[in-house]
Amino acid sequence: MTRPVIVWLRRDLRLGDQPAFHAAADAGPVIPVFVLDDDRAGDHRPGGASRWWLHGSLETLDSELRRRRSRLILRRGDAVRTVAALARETGATAVHAIRHYEPWWQRAEEELRAGEELGQAVDLCLHDGNYLAPPGSVLTGAGTPFKIYTPFARAARQQLPQRDPLDAPSLSGPASWPASDTLDSWDLRPSKPDWAGGLRREWNCGEAAARAALEDFLDHAADYEAERNNPAVEGTSRLSPHLHWGEISPAQVWQALEGRRGKGVDTFRGELLWRDYAQNVIAQFPDYPLRSYREPFRHLRWRSGKGAQADLAAWRRGRTGYPIVDAGMRQLWTTGWMHNRVRMITASFLVKHLLIDWREGERWFWDTLVDADYGNNGVNWQWVAGSGVDANLFTRIMAPLTQSAKFDAADYIREWVPELAGLSDADIHDPPEGMRPKGYPEKLIGHREARERALAAYRAMKLAD
Repeated sequence: MTRPVIVWLRRDLRLGDQPAFHAAADAGPVIPVFVLDDDRAGDHRPGGASRWWLHGSLETLDSELRRRRSRLILRRGDAVRTVAALARETGATAVHAIRHYEPWWQRAEEELRAGEELGQAVDLCLHDGNYLAPPGSVLTGAGTPFKIYTPFARAARQQLPQRDPLDAPSLSGPASWPASDTLDSWDLRPSKPDWAGGLRREWNCGEAAARAALEDFLDHAADYEAERNNPAVEGTSRLSPHLHWGEISPAQVWQALEGRRGKGVDTFRGELLWRDYAQNVIAQFPDYPLRSYREPFRHLRWRSGKGAQADLAAWRRGRTGYPIVDAGMRQLWTTGWMHNRVRMITASFLVKHLLIDWREGERWFWDTLVDADYGNNGVNWQWVAGSGVDANLFTRIMAPLTQSAKFDAADYIREWVPELAGLSDADIHDPPEGMRPKGYPEKLIGHREARERALAAYRAMKLAD
């Protein structure tokens, strides 16, 4: 019988439009494997919410594979050594995988291909498939990668679509299957205590759920531009966790939008391109989510000490006294997701109102988001902080109370801050003195005071530069 071929899975947990599966299926019997490697990523190993999603995605993928007379092999340990050992164990001729751009996966791919300390090199065949255009392929006229989003997106649009999405392949399995861990033995989902009730109510994981979410979004994609900033309206696609885990490819989403018109469709495509842009940034600057890109911001005097730690804890719990901020942080904790406009508001509040290092926010979002993405998370936080390669100005300080009223967040606040539900639309964004319900906190700091403090820190940073 033809020797088997391994498909090494990471954040590409689908069968449709999966080039690694296609190439492997053409070469011989396929052994799909996912390795849980918690060490390579260090502090960026999957957080609690991501682990919850990963369980569901692996479970549904294995179910779909078994429906096709295949199965998913689960192993835990160092990814390079584990994949190499599985290749020796099964006599596999090659390993096929989708290329990844997180620095720990880049190193793993290099090690696996080189065969260092493994006894032999592994025939690793890498494929593009997680992005609309492979990072590094959209270049300036000088042949260098873009650093700024707008010219990047303009150039990328001229190249898209690069290909048609692939159908799910026909698979054959090996004569005998290697041993596999059980998914439950990995304890990816919480039990003591079980804090994931809100995630279960909010989400369905897997490729079929991703396709269903896309179909739902297509019905109102034309209205995306008008509705995406209103957190009380289901105006966003909610595809981000499905895209992050590779349950659907951006090429599939891009194709599904073909023939649909309206400013909303064009705006949404811009969001897909932002996802590509973020990967281009970390491909150029692998430690981007770990340190400020702009040198002066590495010397900004962020607050520290007990007061700052207390404020950080209040922000995490949704107890800042700013209803729109608290609503967003409670939605995040309950569902593992937050509306995009509110993500910007809550992030700006932490960085500028509380003057707390943006990396504290990046770490919290990393642990609590089901769509926590190394590139997107780092790029978005540095955009808000003003410290990034392409960023909003630090001196543009978002006013959360004004934002809340501007984007009609009253019903959103009622849902996530129920102690304020009895207030009128006029009062709920900033409850007047005497109308703030008992038990709801006072503001950690006034907007004007916070603004002056942030600008003073910025001026001091500029003088020290």
